[in-house]
Amino acid sequence: MSVFERVETGTLLSGEIDWIGTAELERLSQHSFENLETEYPHYVGSVDSPDGFERPSEQHPVFHGCFDWHSAVHSHWSLVRQLRLFDDHPRESAIERSIDARLTSENVEREVAFFADNPAFEKPYGWGWLLRLVAELHRWEDGRADEWRRTLEPLEERIVDLVEEEFLPRERPFRVGTHGNSAFALQCVLDYARVTANDHLESATLETSRAFFAADRNYPVEYEPLGWDFLSPALVEADLLRRVLAPAAFAEWLDGFLPDVTEPPYDALLEPTTVDADEGVALHYVGLNVSKAWCLAGIAAALDDHPYTEAFERSAACHAECGIERAFEEDYAGAHWLSSFVLYLLTRNAGTIAPSG
Repeated sequence: MSVFERVETGTLLSGEIDWIGTAELERLSQHSFENLETEYPHYVGSVDSPDGFERPSEQHPVFHGCFDWHSAVHSHWSLVRQLRLFDDHPRESAIERSIDARLTSENVEREVAFFADNPAFEKPYGWGWLLRLVAELHRWEDGRADEWRRTLEPLEERIVDLVEEEFLPRERPFRVGTHGNSAFALQCVLDYARVTANDHLESATLETSRAFFAADRNYPVEYEPLGWDFLSPALVEADLLRRVLAPAAFAEWLDGFLPDVTEPPYDALLEPTTVDADEGVALHYVGLNVSKAWCLAGIAAALDDHPYTEAFERSAACHAECGIERAFEEDYAGAHWLSSFVLYLLTRNAGTIAPSG
């Protein structure tokens, strides 16, 4: 039995952290910590010739582990968030040494230089997670956080510029269940802007969010999942709009956006996705169940005496149980990223995630 199977579902879904102890932190940090410097296997993108090929650690001296750049970024986010939220973390010293060794001014300069040559790299998913990492450092009142934030500042500034110049002005959103999803990236940007009191970025992100999604009606939820999704396009969009609209306006929007998800065939949205395999890309469905859990719980909390509230709460509980049960398997295809999703779910009410506007 895993450490999380012993915990009541209501506690898992609470988003509060007072129940999380040493055993849970060991489990939550294990894969993120172990994989930060695991350079191979790695997704390196297109290799055009054997000449001049750089290793991932040469291209990305800070964020080269965990198979790909965005997973390395949100693994750093996961560990920094744990250090911020929990005193006397069992891996505190080791995590600090690991981050210190990579997070140097010279290494960050090389990361920035890569974006100068590859401005669309990791757009928009990796950009969103980088801003979540910075928001975590901003919120953490600690000398280590101050130093790490100062070191990351050139990359932070570059990503903010790219968001403002290359993402927010888009004419239409991408409604997919994978890395290109516009709504998830907008959540990350909006949360960062509110945590760091960047009023200009917040205003621009709200404007884009409304332009992309405020007029959506009758979403075809029966088509989900669309492929090897790890996000629900419908629920991620709603999870964004609960950040954007006032509660009454959000409830009205949700009524027009969703069909009656308590009735077939639309009720399939509220059912966890079956994970038929225990390795490879099929593990995206484990992440899908976890991310749907945090969306459903957040949406339910934003609804006041709404017909969907109880149904969403029950569905969130089922998704959390199914997702967490499979999230800590040793297969690297899942181990390099799933624990970050679990941490997001378990600590979603502990600041920097969906802060009030």
